[in-house]
Order: sequence, then C-alpha cells, then structure tokens
Amino acid sequence: MLQDLWKQFLHIAQDEVGSRIVETWFKALTITRWNQHEQVLYLSVPNTFVKDWISNNYVSLLEFHLGRLLHVQALTIVLHDANNKEEIYKKEISPTIAVLDASLLGKKTKKSTALAKQRSKGAYLVPKQPSRNINEKYTFDNFVVASNNSLAHAAAQAVAEHTGKLYNPLFLYGGSGLGKTHLLHAIGNRLMQEKSNRVVLYQTADRFVQEFISAIRFDKMHNFQKRYQNIDVLLIDDIQFMAKKEQTQEAFFHIFNALHDAHKQIVLTSDTYPHHMNGITERLRSRLGWGLVADVAPPSIETKIAILRKKIEQGGNTTLSNDVMDCIASSTSSNIRELEGSLVRILAIASLKEQEITIELVKEMLFNDEHSTVTNSEIIDFTVIIKHVNKMCQSTLSELRSKKRDKELVLARHIAMYFMKHLTDKSLRDIGSFLGGRDHTSVRYAIDKVALKAKNSPLFRQKVEHIKRAILTC
Repeated sequence: MLQDLWKQFLHIAQDEVGSRIVETWFKALTITRWNQHEQVLYLSVPNTFVKDWISNNYVSLLEFHLGRLLHVQALTIVLHDANNKEEIYKKEISPTIAVLDASLLGKKTKKSTALAKQRSKGAYLVPKQPSRNINEKYTFDNFVVASNNSLAHAAAQAVAEHTGKLYNPLFLYGGSGLGKTHLLHAIGNRLMQEKSNRVVLYQTADRFVQEFISAIRFDKMHNFQKRYQNIDVLLIDDIQFMAKKEQTQEAFFHIFNALHDAHKQIVLTSDTYPHHMNGITERLRSRLGWGLVADVAPPSIETKIAILRKKIEQGGNTTLSNDVMDCIASSTSSNIRELEGSLVRILAIASLKEQEITIELVKEMLFNDEHSTVTNSEIIDFTVIIKHVNKMCQSTLSELRSKKRDKELVLARHIAMYFMKHLTDKSLRDIGSFLGGRDHTSVRYAIDKVALKAKNSPLFRQKVEHIKRAILTC
C-alpha cells in the first residue's frame, strides 16, 4: 500500500517539479512507516545532505500531496537518515482541500476537530508576527550580482533602504529558479535587521489564494482584508498563480490599493512581464506596472561558476578545481536551484564514495548515473526550442504567448509545448507559465494532441522529426 502511495506521489511530483528533481531527490526517499492514529509519515533518507536539501526545499510539496493521498488534513513528516536521527516538519495542509474536494477528507479525528475549531476562530489568518515567514539564509550578501540581474538587485536594495518611497510597487520578473525569491527574502532580512516595528510579510500567491478561500469559508473576509492592509511591507511571490481566479484578484486589488495609498511597500515577482500576463484583469495588470519593472535573465556560464564558488565558500570544507566548476556550470540548466542541487548531489555522492571530485565523476553523476534520467537533451533551453519552432512554423514568441487562436499559430504553440516537455525536464506548470501563463491541463492536452497527430500523419511526423533534429544539433 505504501509503495503504491509513493508511486502516485512521484507521478504527481514529476508533473509539478519535473523529472530531474524526482530522479535526483524524491527517488532517494523511502516511506518506512505510516502512523494513521497520529497522522505521522516516516521517510528515510540516505544521508544528511539529502535530508537538508529536502527539508529546505520540498517539505511543503511532500506535505501537501501526501496529505491529499492519505486523506488527512494535517500531516507530520519525519525524515530520518541512516543514523536514525529524526527531523520533524509539521505544517497544516491547507483547508483549500476541504473546499475544493470534500471526498478527499478522511474521518474526523480529535486532532482535525480541534484544528477546525482553531480555524473557525481565525487561526488560519496571517500570523501575528508575519516577519517570521522570511527565510534567513537568503540575504543580499550571498546573492551573486551579474549583468543578468544587476538592475533587479539594485532596485531591491533601494526598496529595502527607502521602503515605500522608491519603486512602489517593485515588480521582478524572469524564469523559474533565477533568484527572484532570493531577492524578496533579502529585502525582508534587511528590514528585520533594522529591528523596527514594521510588519513584513513574505507570501506566495498560492498561499494567498488558499487563505482567501478559507476566509470565504469561515466568513472571515473582513478580518482577512484588515490583516493584510495592516502590513507595512508585502512581498508576494509568483503573482501569476492568481491568474483566472477573479474573486482572489478582486480581494488583492483592494488590498493593493489600500497599501499603496498608505505608502506601504509592495514587491511582487512573476515569470512574465506584467502586461503580458494572461488571466489577470486589466486594471490589476496596470497597477502591477505602476512602479519599477526589472527582469532577472538567465545567468551566463561565468555567473554560474561564481554562484558555485560562493556556495562552496559557504560550505567551507570543500574545494573544487576551475575545470570541475566549469563542467558543472556547462552541464546544468540556467535554473540556479537546479545548479545548486547538482552541486549538493555531487558533494554528497563524492562524500559517500570517499572519492575526489573530478570531471569524470561529475559527468558520471550528471549524465551516466543508472538511477538518473538526466541527459544532454534535458538541459536544452526553452529559447532554443522556440527559435527552431518559430523558424519552421513562421511564428514569433510574442504570438505563441498571445491569446490568438489562428490554426497555424495554435499548431506551432502545441509543437513548442511538445518539445518543451520531451526535450527538457521542466514541469507542465513551467511550460504553461513560459507560454503566456497557460494552465497545465492545456499543456497536457497540446502534448497529447501533437503525439496523436504524429502517429496518424507521416507527413506531420516528418515535420516534427525535422524540428527535433534541428534542436538537438544546435
């Protein structure tokens, strides 16, 4: 039963975060025990490197989806390594589950009843000291500044030093894993160092949506709005996930206006330029661009090497040759989180095997590991795919991201989605966000449609293969 449960989770995670994350991190975990009475799930990890990485990056994902699959409202995750040391992370599964799909909920227990009473009193709302949402490890000091992010970095520092007076709102946009979240937390950490009475809140758009749904469910809408309007600095991550959620956008619109009129600072991030965001109302899009809009571009090889150097310096116990760092930087995608993940994985395996870190070992870990599906094709950038699809289909990136439904354009968009899924390790959500904020179900539909057409039409299959060869030989 537990093994089937884990297989279901891996399938969900692959669509959400991509195959590389699943192969590198989640497949290293094993469910060892499930205590239904206490709602505690025990997961074994091979070493402390993996445990630390999972705990810092993927606990929320584990809690949310495993909680759904186990039909519980609150889940305690216990990570234990080979030395049987346990580290417990407990977070409540969002009440959104109860609102959206009551069939997922199990029988009521004393624990869930008490939780419901807490929520009915407004316990789900913004914490009394929201500054605690800030991750202390993300600061301006450990952010690597380069030409791809210098404007965003300078603007974030200016906002931290002159809160509410410059660049309000500050809107940072760029691809996933390029450092936008780091800058949000860096602003929060700088403000917390001042030890002022200002209330700072970091919040993801997903969590904002979940809190809004809870406010409606428990008739706490007035309290919800009042709490947010009393914040001095609001940091919202991935605002694009409010797309097509009209009631949530309405609530955020009024909160935005109240904060802005009171000269309270607002900083937002997205994967898309504000005026290109589909599913966001025109009046909200307009407000998102009122202040300064700064992009965070993919890092160059030199920047990735600088990031690796800084991570190694922070660790303090390891040194890598320039050739090894160049190999790691050249062999990974532009996603900085994936770059750091690759470094941690290499360090962990080298430590376990008691081997020196060489170029040969790096290549083995990144490309030839029998437990990994990472290949050269998976590090192809979206822009390379778009370049060749547009060349063959006579389209442009702005057209692919638009709402236009011309037959030829729709086909080009579907082909682009097909290759983005099969030639990279990106999730359906990443693909949809890149192509104008489209829903992951639309991306899945497009991929399946291209596959079916290629199967039934030799001429179309030849066209697809021609594009694929062009991409792979670029």
